[in-house]
Amino acid sequence: MDFNIPENLTGLTDEQVLESRAKFGENKMKESEKSTWFSLLLDILKEPMLVLLVIITIIYLVVGNYSEAVFMFIAIVAVSGISLYQDRRSKMALEELEKLNEPLSKVIRNSTLMKIPTHEIVVGDLAITEEGKMINADGKILHSNDFSVNEASLTGESFSVFKSKDSEDNLVYSGTLTVSGLAVFQVENIGKDTKLGKIGDSLQNIKDEKSPLQIQIEKFVKNMAIIGIVVFVMVCVFNYYRTRDFVDSLLNGLTLAMSILPEEIPVAFTTFMALGAWKLMREGIIIKKSAIVETLGSTTVICTDKTGTITENSMKLNSVYDFGTDKTYSEKEFGAPEISELISYAMWSSEPVPFDPMEKTLHEVYRNSQSEDLRTRFKMFHEYSLEGIPPMMTHLFENEQGERIIAAKGAPEAILNVSNLSGPQKAALKTKITSFGKQGFRVLGVGKSHFEGNDFPEKQQDFQFEFLGFVVFYDPPKKGIQEVFEHIYQAGIKVKVITGDNAETTKTIAEKAGIQNSTHAVTGAEITQMDDRELQKAAEKESLFTRMFPEAKLAVINALKKNGEVVAMLGDGVNDGPALKASHIGVAMGKKGTEIAKAAASVVLTNDDLDNLVTAIASGRRIYTNIKKAIQYIISIHIPIILTVSLPLFLGWVYPQIFTPVHVIFLEMVMGPTCSIVYENEPMESNTMFRKPRPMTETFLNFKELLVSIIQGLVITAGVLFIYQMTARSGGSEELTRSMVFTTLIFSNILLSFCNRSFYYTTFETLRNKNNLLIYITLITLGLLMVMLYFTPVSHFFRLGSIGLKELLAALSVAAVSVFWFDVWKLLRRV
Repeated sequence: MDFNIPENLTGLTDEQVLESRAKFGENKMKESEKSTWFSLLLDILKEPMLVLLVIITIIYLVVGNYSEAVFMFIAIVAVSGISLYQDRRSKMALEELEKLNEPLSKVIRNSTLMKIPTHEIVVGDLAITEEGKMINADGKILHSNDFSVNEASLTGESFSVFKSKDSEDNLVYSGTLTVSGLAVFQVENIGKDTKLGKIGDSLQNIKDEKSPLQIQIEKFVKNMAIIGIVVFVMVCVFNYYRTRDFVDSLLNGLTLAMSILPEEIPVAFTTFMALGAWKLMREGIIIKKSAIVETLGSTTVICTDKTGTITENSMKLNSVYDFGTDKTYSEKEFGAPEISELISYAMWSSEPVPFDPMEKTLHEVYRNSQSEDLRTRFKMFHEYSLEGIPPMMTHLFENEQGERIIAAKGAPEAILNVSNLSGPQKAALKTKITSFGKQGFRVLGVGKSHFEGNDFPEKQQDFQFEFLGFVVFYDPPKKGIQEVFEHIYQAGIKVKVITGDNAETTKTIAEKAGIQNSTHAVTGAEITQMDDRELQKAAEKESLFTRMFPEAKLAVINALKKNGEVVAMLGDGVNDGPALKASHIGVAMGKKGTEIAKAAASVVLTNDDLDNLVTAIASGRRIYTNIKKAIQYIISIHIPIILTVSLPLFLGWVYPQIFTPVHVIFLEMVMGPTCSIVYENEPMESNTMFRKPRPMTETFLNFKELLVSIIQGLVITAGVLFIYQMTARSGGSEELTRSMVFTTLIFSNILLSFCNRSFYYTTFETLRNKNNLLIYITLITLGLLMVMLYFTPVSHFFRLGSIGLKELLAALSVAAVSVFWFDVWKLLRRV
């Protein structure tokens, strides 16, 4: 809202702002703690994999294997580097999101109105708050206009309190909400010195609840760690019993423990969620918490407003109906003297400085149609904000001569209810309302009143109004909105339109927009009369909910949740706050949304485009699917590593120590980037938005999916051990056998990363999905393998022997058979 600054309110100068900031600091509840090198080092050392690496390095140093110790040290640096890289990417993404989530505040500085980030408010600033805005500092009111505030966040009382500079309590507090009007206040306290800040750090220290997927993954990793400890002890004891070599037994046990521990999974989860939220941010979709990305993919119902979401929100004045002449006037007749009073009172009932599209239109039509513009002569001195069921609003103006204008507008039924009309007159007018609605028009009733003295009624409905007529707006559906809803329905997602508009207008617009089941509508009044079972049934069956008010919206959201739906609710107003908060995914509009709506929401669409929500849902599905791919890949490739390390030892094969820690850590370094970098970058599969939403109660890997991964791992194990036996039985040395086994495992790892890009499409089909990181990682891995096999110093260190083309092709063939059988299984499933 624009604001005409009174001459006595000049605000701070730039120099005064700097002085105040130096003295009192910034408007932040708590300064963010900077990570020191020591704290970063401690965090790194907490990682189980790095703990194992450090232990193995120390053992190698103690026994004098310095080359292995150096390699392990390099591995520690490499693994730490990868972890820090991923952590930094995640933190940078989250920091960018936090910056975007910070609201802007209006202040007067150098006699100029400006918007600044809220943390830049300083003591002494003249801050402006208006309807729907959160107050972001403590201060004293200097100027106000029909200003009321809800202080429930501090007092617990839900009702609003009117305040002005002359009231006994003329202070405003950070964290409270402006319910109506406007106020300019001088900032006295900021940040932790505000009343909210002094309550304590408890609000700042509340930790976000972990998502179901996060809990499941942590539980899985913990169980694998327990298994690793048990197997570690078993291998140590068994090997020591066989060899009586404590160091060798310890190294064997640690090697197996490294192969079992799936430390890549938590890293992958954090990376996927943070980078997913960051990528959505670049598309104009701000995610408040990165974990909400997981929930987006499970959305089963989208509850959307009509105006500005389905429609253009252009609100062109199509026509006006004048009650006195009983005639409807088109746009080219707006200058007719018969409707001058109707247009004037429609304008006077709007905000003096309009921000609503309908009110802007009314001001423009008034300016272009009236012979004399009286707006500068009259000043609004009292206001009744939009309220009631159905809602209406009333403004009172007065000029210097004491002449008054009392104008009201609102839902046509609301104005009819407070007007002195006969029953037949109301019935005839309701017929006109229905007729306008069937044409898709938005209708507002306009009335005027007269009142002497200043003892105004407590409620605007207590005035006696004279009915003047209707103003009729047309807000057409957005271009391309039919395709948006088509995509939503194809994804198995239901749509519910929840609007304050009347049933006939909503039905017409819904039909034009392609909303299914749009022949019947339920009103907010009807919802209040339903019991829980009736409401759940109506919420499931119906698609249109009209003449809705906050309590009715909340009731529908809760009913849908009780039906087991995962609800995304779109809203923009102060009254949408409860429903946004109650839904699984509250979605606020970035342009037309109030600050309270944005604060209550978990997602903000910066361009108010419903299609962006579809993009967010698709991204949620892509990320969740890719996390599952990464986890299934990790499980599948860990199984052959574990069994290749342990089975030769337990079965007493000729070369029991086929792998040492240096081989396992190399494999870990290949797997880490593959799952957390490559799969995070994997594009969405073409059938993703044609599947039904995933139930939120579904575990990240069900038994069937886990079984598939185990079978994949066992088949690869069979291939690797086949190569082991084939090489050993043909007289191959330990180095040659190790080379063949290691090469086969590396080839299997690479091919598995390609094969598991989809559990529906074959590897050949997924080659069309561009993922350059997969190609780069593959080439780097193959290059390192060639160096390990054919560069003598390196192959000697890894105890490998060079192999010929025939052996190389044999390893590749066995790896291909061990992996690509799964493509045949995919095809058979689709038959």
